[in-house]
Amino acid sequence: MDRDGDNEDGARELARLESLADWLDTRFRIPGTSIRFGIDGLVGLVPGLGDLAMLAPAFYLIARAAALGAPLHVLARMLINTSLDLVIGAIPVVGDIFDVAFKANRRNTALLARFLDRKKAKRLR
Repeated sequence: MDRDGDNEDGARELARLESLADWLDTRFRIPGTSIRFGIDGLVGLVPGLGDLAMLAPAFYLIARAAALGAPLHVLARMLINTSLDLVIGAIPVVGDIFDVAFKANRRNTALLARFLDRKKAKRLR
């Protein structure tokens, strides 16, 4: 595949992953506020199992980043974000507030977007 095709595929995949992250972290808004939350925040309300269940889509995002060529330091940062979301999110009440505020999946897609932007800029040079 040519380089332009790689860029288009990467951009399409990033858009899909950003949509997933939106559903997980920011899809809904508490009326009358600017507070946004997603499925991760809702499912995380289920003690113990909720946060574990949200690992699957989080790891999917990381796996797709690896498939797109994200370097080890980006993947490690994504794993740290996901681990923080799991560990702190498991704490009753505090973890639920943390889930709504931290938005690990949005952070991870932002890391991937920065990597893809740098990769594209390198190709253009």
